[in-house]
Amino acid sequence: MGYHPQYLDAFQKTQQFLLRGDGPLPHEYRHYIAIMASARHYCNYIVKLHTCEFIMQGGDPEWLEGIDKCPKKLQDLNELNMLMAHQPWKIKDSHIKDLTSGQRKWTLSEVMHAVVLLAHFHSLSSFVYGCGVSPELDDSDGGYTFYRSKEDGSTLFDPSSSSDPEVNGVENSNEEKPIKVLMESMRQLHDNPEASVEEKVKAFESIDPAFDKSPSPPQSGAHEERQRKEQNAEFMKKFIDNPGFAYEDFSQRDRSNNPTTFRAQDFSWDEQGFSLTNRLYPDLGQYLDEKFKIATTLTYYTMGNNLDVDTTAFRRAIWNYIHCMFGIRHDDYDYREVNVLLERSLKQYIKTITCYPEKVTRNDFKVFMKDFKQSEKVHVNLMLLEARLQGELLYALNAITRFMT
Repeated sequence: MGYHPQYLDAFQKTQQFLLRGDGPLPHEYRHYIAIMASARHYCNYIVKLHTCEFIMQGGDPEWLEGIDKCPKKLQDLNELNMLMAHQPWKIKDSHIKDLTSGQRKWTLSEVMHAVVLLAHFHSLSSFVYGCGVSPELDDSDGGYTFYRSKEDGSTLFDPSSSSDPEVNGVENSNEEKPIKVLMESMRQLHDNPEASVEEKVKAFESIDPAFDKSPSPPQSGAHEERQRKEQNAEFMKKFIDNPGFAYEDFSQRDRSNNPTTFRAQDFSWDEQGFSLTNRLYPDLGQYLDEKFKIATTLTYYTMGNNLDVDTTAFRRAIWNYIHCMFGIRHDDYDYREVNVLLERSLKQYIKTITCYPEKVTRNDFKVFMKDFKQSEKVHVNLMLLEARLQGELLYALNAITRFMT
């Protein structure tokens, strides 16, 4: 995040407020919720970090033996944690009612605190995997890190592989839309006539993120990487309820039981989410709002080595594509732009990091936006983090609103 100091400052303020500021939840609860949320994606980096923080805050070491050892009140978050991480469109006001009634009653302020913590660490897990810092080099063999090349660009370096295309100059076989072509596509969008409401809805429904992932070519250390992931998964399962529950593609959902779309115009962050968050947890809305605004507006007007580039359309396509995977539709957006600006390998990367980041591979790093600067790749991952965070919150906050009314 240090590539983008303005965002890093807002992120650190928000995380500091959530974990150490005034709030309804005890500090050891906050770090345990961070563990529960990160374990849904088997994010070893965050789980280990907050395991240490949990102990430092006076948490009971017995809780770390498994989810069944923590207080029943925290166990009551299991279903909400599961739904928010993988299928947030299934969250109902009844889930909020269950938490706020009975012997282990949660207050609405506590629910708000927990909901934001869950969404924060789900999306942060995506960012961690998206930037290749899980596992870290000093954590286990085969970790990833960044190094600066002589050409003044940063590249991802996999020390366990001697065939890294960035290191040896090997051209990757995966074809990607050149930056010049992408820039021309963005320019042409300004000349296109505005789509009708019907055309926008049809374009949204035609975006099918359910594509088959092309098999990665054989690579050095693949067997060891698979073994590490399997061992890591076994360790994480003690913090997870129903580990088999996962993301479902939008086109494969049971539409008889779930709404086909969540219209952002009916319940948006700006109009409803911001005020509700501030009402139940004073000041938190401001912290989140600042982060969202920076993530959506941040630009240096560059694409690779090209200067003075208006990247608005490209950034908007990424943000709305992520929301599309969660069934969220923005009525004022022409979704035809997504297919024009986001080529297949980029969509594949976005879907993997957003929906099941634990499945990311070395090859995903190598082919992801290879003509872009490393800071630009991190920028995309920041948008993935914030768009996913906002998407989860919209569903959870809408459920809280329905419960309150």
